[in-house]
Amino acid sequence: MQHETEKAVEAQREFFLSGSTKELTFRTEQLKLLKAALKNNENALCDAIKEDFGKSPFETLSTELGFLSMDIDDHLKNMARWSRRKKVRTNLINFPSSSYILPEPLGTSLIIGAWNYPIQLSLSPLVAAISAGNTAIVKPSEMTPNTSAALFKMISSTFPSEYIKVVEGGVDVTTDLLAQKFDKVFFTGSTRVGRIVYRAAAKHLCPVTLELGGKSPAIFAPDANLVKGVKRLVWGKFLNSGQTCIAPDYVLVHSSIHDHFVEALINVIKVNDYRAENDNFVQIINQANFERLKKLILPEKVVYGGETDAEERMIFPTVMTAVQPDDAVMREEIFGPILPVIKYDHLDEAVQMIRSKPRPLALYLFTSDRKTISRVESELSFGGGAINDVIMHITNPALPFGGVGKSGLGSYHGEAGFKTFSHYKSILKKPFWFEPNFKYPPYTDKKLKWMKWALGWK
Repeated sequence: MQHETEKAVEAQREFFLSGSTKELTFRTEQLKLLKAALKNNENALCDAIKEDFGKSPFETLSTELGFLSMDIDDHLKNMARWSRRKKVRTNLINFPSSSYILPEPLGTSLIIGAWNYPIQLSLSPLVAAISAGNTAIVKPSEMTPNTSAALFKMISSTFPSEYIKVVEGGVDVTTDLLAQKFDKVFFTGSTRVGRIVYRAAAKHLCPVTLELGGKSPAIFAPDANLVKGVKRLVWGKFLNSGQTCIAPDYVLVHSSIHDHFVEALINVIKVNDYRAENDNFVQIINQANFERLKKLILPEKVVYGGETDAEERMIFPTVMTAVQPDDAVMREEIFGPILPVIKYDHLDEAVQMIRSKPRPLALYLFTSDRKTISRVESELSFGGGAINDVIMHITNPALPFGGVGKSGLGSYHGEAGFKTFSHYKSILKKPFWFEPNFKYPPYTDKKLKWMKWALGWK
């Protein structure tokens, strides 16, 4: 297997060195081919995800295929502008000259996708890689085998393997891939595996983007609009059965609205009628995660839900109150349909609790108070987020998406994705018609004065 992997990487490196991928017309055509392939394979991809963990065609279209379509359109619209050289200011000491920055593709890239959104999280980085002019090997998650197979079939029938190639398999395949020398590695997944990827890439001094996770909090201030705010919170939390890296992991609610919040929360969950037979809910990805999530539920703290179905791998929306920071549900990222509600009296308490944990991938604040917004934005570090909404910041390509600290390294989406798969060459261009002599030997006191003046040394 390792020999085959080496050959695949070498073939892509050779194709990249041919220069074909750098042409703007080539990149444009490839993105159009990818969009057409997604459209032509819509039913096959929806069926594959349905088979893997019961996601409805509606959710697959809205959170995966539709997202990718918007992503591709954004790159097609802006790629030419992003690819242009950018003129920058030249300082006095380099007079006369001009300066500019020129983007170029990094080369051969490895993209390791995640299982929770197995199409989007494998192909959205690919869109950026194509846009910037790279070749790519895509490794989908083995935890969604039907989707992985569908992606393999779609990509292999659309692109030559020396340009874009999908490689299927488990941990051993990923290990073989990480042993190769790539020019860029892009990984989406857990912090634990992210460390392994980072170590492997470091052996080749390969740049890495890590899209990880963490416990993303939501804060409801006293003035929060409970009608609309809770509706948005419930949608974002239980989308994909909570198996979303930027889902609200827990919610901090001011004591003055706590009881009304819980009541509104339960009512909205009931109205949404989360049942698999209605295509409103999806399975937990596998039995191991089902058992892990089941252990996080403390029956004495459950105020709604708590029902599980091992045979169908279903855990229904569960709300827990009176949760303590040392409870198991607060010691790890939940990644499932369990929502702990924690009461706070002063914003200081909420800020301190969030600060006591690793910096999250996302944070959500529900308030109209400018001082509260300003304080949360300035005092708390997180990857990105929203005011009075959840998750939707990911749909704006103008907002770079990525984590900070343990929640991730680097960012993508829109121009940020183009930059992630690019190197920016800095170039100084000088004419021959003038050359000051004060920088050349022999050095004199007069030249020293000129040098001090030119350098701004006072």
